[in-house]
Amino acid sequence: MKMIVAVIKPSRLDAVLDAVTEAGASGLTVTEVRGYGRQKGKTEVYRGAEYEVKLLPKVKLEIAASADLAPAIVEAVARTANTGKIGDGKIFVMDLEQALRIRTGETDAAAITG
Repeated sequence: MKMIVAVIKPSRLDAVLDAVTEAGASGLTVTEVRGYGRQKGKTEVYRGAEYEVKLLPKVKLEIAASADLAPAIVEAVARTANTGKIGDGKIFVMDLEQALRIRTGETDAAAITG
């Protein structure tokens, strides 16, 4: 099993959700986050005054998937989140040691599918 964590632009969320569902993800968690990478924030002008935004708004997706579905899900996120501009985000794939569905007691692959 794999845990896929993607940090993307909020404007790409709907397209990414559709793509990962088509790729076979049966569920995910979405969190609104703020952060920076190489970009180190940006400068904006508001009412004639310039100010620096150090932490940019992003969306973090967490998707638990079987090892065979993970590459398709990663590719779907990468394809649909890509705008070709700085700040498109990152995808991290980690091994998922254990999963447990609290309601039924199902574990591992059974806990993360449908």
